[in-house]
Amino acid sequence: MNIKSGIRGAGVGIRGALAILVTFGVLAASVMARAAQAPLAVEGLPAQLSDADFWRLVGALSEPEGSFPFDNFVSNETTIQSVIPTLQAKTQQGGVYLGVGPEQNFTYIAALRPKIAFIIDIRRQNLVEHLMYKALFELSPDRAAFVSRLFSRKRPSGLDMNATAAELFRAFEAVPADQQSFDSNLREIVDNLTIRHHLLLSARDLTSLTYIYTTFFREGPALNYVAGGLADPSMPTYADLMMQADGNGRHHSYLANEDQYGFVRKLEGDNLVIPVVGDFGGPTAIREVGRYLSSHGATVTAFYLSNVERYLFDRRRSWRNFYTNVAVLPYDNKSLFIRAILNRPASTLVTLLSPIADLMKAFDEGRIHEYQDVFSIANY
Repeated sequence: MNIKSGIRGAGVGIRGALAILVTFGVLAASVMARAAQAPLAVEGLPAQLSDADFWRLVGALSEPEGSFPFDNFVSNETTIQSVIPTLQAKTQQGGVYLGVGPEQNFTYIAALRPKIAFIIDIRRQNLVEHLMYKALFELSPDRAAFVSRLFSRKRPSGLDMNATAAELFRAFEAVPADQQSFDSNLREIVDNLTIRHHLLLSARDLTSLTYIYTTFFREGPALNYVAGGLADPSMPTYADLMMQADGNGRHHSYLANEDQYGFVRKLEGDNLVIPVVGDFGGPTAIREVGRYLSSHGATVTAFYLSNVERYLFDRRRSWRNFYTNVAVLPYDNKSLFIRAILNRPASTLVTLLSPIADLMKAFDEGRIHEYQDVFSIANY
């Protein structure tokens, strides 16, 4: 950017000049952040993490928690699988996955087969929910055992390893919640995390864990985004989300088959799904993830944003901080954002893909000013 010629432009004036200088400062910070990625020594990603390294990483990457108006126990996005065929065609297995929110991340992980995954969310409750999932994966050798524990329902007879997600959830529909199973499962989850893995959960974390697991127990497979609130038939249930398919009718959910479930289970067992407390526009989480990945010579395959960008643009400069943070991540021309946008006539969320490099180029060139500008970049 030629600052002097920009200031000389007609009608810029002092206020315009200051705006240009601020923009230049943001762009310079972005460039410097990218330059800071180059590690002095590179080693490959670990095949697994020890319990101590896992917990140390969770703490080192995390920020103080922020607030969000919803519990968000489960996704409300019904089109997440629509982009999976394109994701699989444009990316390679064995990279790095970043995401936000609860269970939809497992479906993307099962589809993309990364070596490591980081789930970054402003709510510590989301971190605790992912620790609950970690224990449930490890305690459950197959999908039926997992669903049984997740909702505290006894396992129906007759389910085999080839059951579809629809058959799996239909079988559990007729099974009532079981208090004895809940009590036993909760003890196993806590023991798995605190005794087997030696994770130092606080009393507040354990209270949060009980609250989350109680909600899954109470709501069962009918759990949806507004759990505990007013009934909203437009919201998909947990069962609905697991039975979704892409545009070709292929099922990609992490509970669609044993292979997809097994991949996520192994990654969890190797301590390679790492939940992090972080604000996308905050000073620590994304940047520290980027530095960790760069030091291990790893590249981001996909970063699932949901619709977080919309909230960042509502918070004045937070969106600029976010893209400056993204500049620290190691990405290439194949790395993709996965985002959800609101389809206003239908009031539904639509899933889109966007090359990270294209968006960051537009940001560096000063072409992003408001939320709608994000969609002027190539999306598919």
